[in-house]
Formats: sequence, C-alpha cells, structure tokens
Amino acid sequence: MIRLLVRFLGLMLLAAAFAALIIDGTRSIAANSLLLTPLGQTGMWLFPNKFPLLQPMVEKNIHPLLWDPILLFILRLPTWLSLGLVGIACLEIARKRPRPNGFSSRP
Repeated sequence: MIRLLVRFLGLMLLAAAFAALIIDGTRSIAANSLLLTPLGQTGMWLFPNKFPLLQPMVEKNIHPLLWDPILLFILRLPTWLSLGLVGIACLEIARKRPRPNGFSSRP
C-alpha cells in the first residue's frame, strides 16, 4: 500500500516537472532567451503567506547553516529539475526488486 502511494507521488511529481519544463520552454521561446523559474519563486507563488516564514523557522528550530549553503542552493535550482529528481527518487524507492535466481540444481 505504501509502495503504491510513493509510486503515485513519484508519477505526480514527474508530471508536475514536465509541466514546469513546458512552461519554462514556452516563456523562453517567447522571450527569445533562456528563462528558468527557480524553485524558490515557485514556492513564493504557491504559498505567498507561509513561504517567507520558512527561513526564520529553519534557522531557529533546525540550524542556521542548513539554510545558507544547502537550502538556498536547492531553492535556486529550476523547478522542473528539482521536482523531476524527487519524482525519480520516489519511483526508484518504490520499484520492485527482482527475485534472486538462487542455485541451480543441475550437476
């Protein structure tokens, strides 16, 4: 049951990554230059009231060094790349492992 939910989440994240890639591609063609939407800008667009509270919460409750080198790097990645990587990771986690062949009974 959990494997099904993780696989579904992975497929939804890959679909969202594809949609973000199409949006960035369309904007780039219209502007005649490469335009990539960072994950931080997408988060600010989706959660305008809660997203600014993320930095103080991480610095206060977890650790200040987590915000500056790590989370800022992740928030600067293109949206399609970050969603795609998480989606692929979910699908890889939920993948069925092949059965081991075992030993042969032939002499």
